[in-house]
Amino acid sequence: MKINLRLLYLYLFSFVGLLIVVIGSIRLVDLGLKVFVFKDADKFEYVAPARVEGEKMQVDVVEEKKRSEREFVRQRQREFTGSISMIAVGLPLYLYHWKTIQKEHEKES
Repeated sequence: MKINLRLLYLYLFSFVGLLIVVIGSIRLVDLGLKVFVFKDADKFEYVAPARVEGEKMQVDVVEEKKRSEREFVRQRQREFTGSISMIAVGLPLYLYHWKTIQKEHEKES
């Protein structure tokens, strides 16, 4: 087997693409487990600080809880899109370079 700079490049980018796919898949599985299996895995209780308006204390707990839940959903969506993006970029990168490596090996044979 002849090792040259082109073949080294192909193996390197094939590895990088595979690594991106693996990391994206791990993140996706992690998110799926948190959403469907371990539903309380990363929930936390938040106590809103009281706001002082003149003499009375006003705690708008319901509004703060809704805002917190919306932010939680948005965070899940960001995690999901990030994971899908990693797979969508890494998979073609890996497949293209790996197929090129296979063609190189077929030429040598």
